[in-house]
Amino acid sequence: MAEYSFDVVSEYNPAELTNAIDQARREVSTRYDFKDTQTAYDHRGDVIIIESATEDRARAALQVLREKAARRQLSPKLFQAGDPKTIGKGRGQIDVSLNAGITDDLARDLRKRIQNVSPKLQVRIQGDQLRVVSKDKDTLQLVIKSLREAEDIPVPLQFTNYR
Repeated sequence: MAEYSFDVVSEYNPAELTNAIDQARREVSTRYDFKDTQTAYDHRGDVIIIESATEDRARAALQVLREKAARRQLSPKLFQAGDPKTIGKGRGQIDVSLNAGITDDLARDLRKRIQNVSPKLQVRIQGDQLRVVSKDKDTLQLVIKSLREAEDIPVPLQFTNYR
């Protein structure tokens, strides 16, 4: 009998992230409420540093970034914003870390959740992804549905290699 499977991964498209940051920069440079705030987005590896005239303007700039990312199919869970802090001359800054990748603890938690859907499923942890195997396609669909609806998973999940 045939077996069906899919992979659970947590990743993002870096090109889409770059596009979202560029769009946010453009919007902030043209919006009246950001006039004379010298708002800047600085993308360094897995961190985006947002700097503006005040902490409130930095929070608003973070919201603009989240909106642009949502339009480019990037999950809001991807952006793990730190607390706004005041730096020189009263300027506000927010460090936003990119929250992607499945840790070992999260992989074990996801395995338990998947096993709760159906004990007949086979779940293999393969590095930073999980392979879910079943003889029934409907069971796999139930797993995807339950993982999508779970609000307490801290990272955005994608389902790839559906066979």
